[in-house]
Amino acid sequence: MNSKILTRSAAAVAVAVAVSAGYVAGHNNVPAPQVILPAQAAMMPAEAAAKTGIPDFSGLVETYGPAVVNISAKHVVKETAARRGNANQVPMDPDDPFYQFFKRFYGNVPGFGGGDGGQGGPGADRPSEGLGSGFIVSNDGYILTNAHVVDGANVVTVKLTDKREFRAKVVGSDKQSDVAVLKIDAKNLPTVKIGDPNGSKVGQWVVAIGSPYGFDNTVTSGIISAKSRALPNENYTPFIQTDVPVNPGNSGGPLFNLQGEVIGINSMIYSQTGGFQGLSFAIPINEAIKVKDALIKTGHVDRGRLGVTVQGMNQTLANSFGMTSPAGALVSSVEPGGPAAKAGLQPGDVITALNGQPVADSTSLPSQVAGLAPGTSAKVTVWRDKSSKDLDVTIGALKDAKMASAKSGNGGDDSGAAAQDARLGVAVRPLTPEEKQQASVSRGLLVQQSNGAAESAGIQPGDVILAVNGQPVTSTQQLKTMISHAGNSIALLIQRDNAQIFVPVDLG
Repeated sequence: MNSKILTRSAAAVAVAVAVSAGYVAGHNNVPAPQVILPAQAAMMPAEAAAKTGIPDFSGLVETYGPAVVNISAKHVVKETAARRGNANQVPMDPDDPFYQFFKRFYGNVPGFGGGDGGQGGPGADRPSEGLGSGFIVSNDGYILTNAHVVDGANVVTVKLTDKREFRAKVVGSDKQSDVAVLKIDAKNLPTVKIGDPNGSKVGQWVVAIGSPYGFDNTVTSGIISAKSRALPNENYTPFIQTDVPVNPGNSGGPLFNLQGEVIGINSMIYSQTGGFQGLSFAIPINEAIKVKDALIKTGHVDRGRLGVTVQGMNQTLANSFGMTSPAGALVSSVEPGGPAAKAGLQPGDVITALNGQPVADSTSLPSQVAGLAPGTSAKVTVWRDKSSKDLDVTIGALKDAKMASAKSGNGGDDSGAAAQDARLGVAVRPLTPEEKQQASVSRGLLVQQSNGAAESAGIQPGDVILAVNGQPVTSTQQLKTMISHAGNSIALLIQRDNAQIFVPVDLG
């Protein structure tokens, strides 16, 4: 089975809309599709096209197409023996069709071909070239595109629809939002009109203009499939999901609404094969403009940080915490000494609002926090002990550093009294002092066996049980007491490897 992947590159792999007439075949009383010859289509009035429900995009393209540019980003990589032997690199077979795909759209693949005639000798220069798109946002030459389009590029060239070419300067690039700002030395350039993605609705028509496969100013269309979509490892961008065909080279191009306003930057696709599966994602333009302004002004982007790890809620977890609906973001761990810890947030708190704005789920919280300025005060509303509570927190600054954590220490000896809980279905024992130190915890019970309700919920040997329904567990007897008095469902806070997570358990 092919695994699902998110594809992001200077030649972003993406999608095409496929319409099947297969439903008609074999069904009686269903009219056959009407075939319209090109000559007939040319004579159809605009009113007839409007009746089909498909809008006419020609005016939009004529007006704003000239503001969409083709971007060529050249990279020259000094290949070394050490780099070729990097364990993080996956060797590719030149006969593999995916190798040919990556070679065509990403340039030369390390270890195959390149500046040394394909010999792969150490120290050889390996030039590669990526294609992407962008759009002009000011008539004096500022251009928006994706950060991954120009990432690591030595030479960036921008080509306009009138065939003029300019060497572009990368003003700034923000990998977390995947937004980059370029500047070319030109005046009186055509520009796009910036819109408000918040005013768009799911189901509305949208149009992409870009340079797929290097074909300048190619127009594709579709509808908005979803809004505020969170993607794996993309914590700070509430993506606009569409079914607009976005192919290699479309990355960084604009997504227009029918009013001719840019509401997003086409960025990536979701695919099991690397090819089209109808899911493309765009960065909301209001988020991109904030990044642009910060990059032009300071060269970097400041983001707020709360200092918590959160996970999603479901009905079982909501029941365990006495909530009527599974809304909010469940705090599974709090960074020691971080902003949240100083404000009194605890594992087991469910963050339901930030500065009065509802937190719908765990995927929306990171972008809400990131939008706050470091050093400002914010009100965090949490659900704790079956009631709502407001906490004042001073927002910290987001930095590229992992939160301190340790493995759960399942390699220790079996010393300590073991206890079994038949209702939960676990055999546990207290952690040894060495295991506590290794796991950076002051308490916890090590799971030695798991069956029944616990096994069904995903509890595994080696997990460390830290709390039940937000209440810390310090002994095996305490765990038994908690389980015996629990309802039909509980939320276990466990530590597994480098993370603390709540696991809902249906006790039946």
